[in-house]
Amino acid sequence: MSDRSRPSGARIIAVANQKGGVGKTTTAINLSASIADMGKKVLLVDLDPQGNASTGLGIDAAQRSMSTYDLIFEEAQVDEVVLSTEIEGLSIIPATTDLSSADIELYTKEKRLFLLRDALRATDLDKYGFDYIFIDCPPSLNLLTVNALVAADSVLVPLQSEFFALEGLSQLMLTIREVRETANTALRIEGVVLTMYDARNNLSRQVEADARENLGDLVYRTVIPRNVRLSEAPSFAMPVLKYDSASLGARAYINLAREVVKNSARLAA
Repeated sequence: MSDRSRPSGARIIAVANQKGGVGKTTTAINLSASIADMGKKVLLVDLDPQGNASTGLGIDAAQRSMSTYDLIFEEAQVDEVVLSTEIEGLSIIPATTDLSSADIELYTKEKRLFLLRDALRATDLDKYGFDYIFIDCPPSLNLLTVNALVAADSVLVPLQSEFFALEGLSQLMLTIREVRETANTALRIEGVVLTMYDARNNLSRQVEADARENLGDLVYRTVIPRNVRLSEAPSFAMPVLKYDSASLGARAYINLAREVVKNSARLAA
C-alpha cells in the first residue's frame, strides 16, 4: 500500500554514475555497511541487473526468489523482498537479471517514472524503521536510473580519479536537472566522492583539484583510495568493514559515512 502524499521517514539516496567501473557498487555496499555500523538502520536497494551489490553482501542466487523486479513490476509486498544481511542493521532488496528487460517493460507503464518512488513510500516499509535507503543504480542513464532519481531525496556520485572524469559527469548532471524540473523538484546533489584515489599519482591529485575547483563543497573531504582489501572484499561476499576493518579502504568509508550522516543531520535541522 502506497501513500503518495506522505514523505518517507528514511532519507533516500541514489548512488549513481552512468559510467561503469567508477566504484559505484563498492560505494553503495561499503557506505551502507558503515552507516549501519554507526547504529543506523539501512536498506540497500539493488537496482543494477548485474546484482553485484547483492552478491557483495552475501545474498546468493537461491535467496533471490523475490527481487527489486517483483517490487517494481509485480507489486510484491515489502516483506517478500526485504532480506537481512550479516551486517547488523543492514537489509537489502536484491536484484536479478530480470531487471535487464526493465526499460522495455517500463515504456509500457503509464506512470513509468514513479514506480520505484511509490514502492519505497509504501506504508508497509514503516515498520522497519529505516534511517537511510541507498539505491545502487545501473551504470547507465536508463529508465531504471531515472526511477531512482525520482524516488530519491538526493544523489551521491562516485567519481573516479582519472582523466575526463568531470567531463563524463556532465550528462548525469543534466539528467538530474531534468528530473528536478519535471518529476522531483526536491532532488539535490548529496555529494561527490572521489574513488580509486592514489595520492602518489599526479593525475589523482589534479582530478581532485579540478573537482574541488568546479564543484566546491559538493565534493566530500573524504577520498576513497585504491586499496587491495577493498578490491578483495567482494570476492568474500562481505563489505570491507567486515573483511578488514583496519584497512585504508574501511577507514575511508567510515569517514565518508560520518560525513554523510553529519550532512543529513544538518539538512534535517
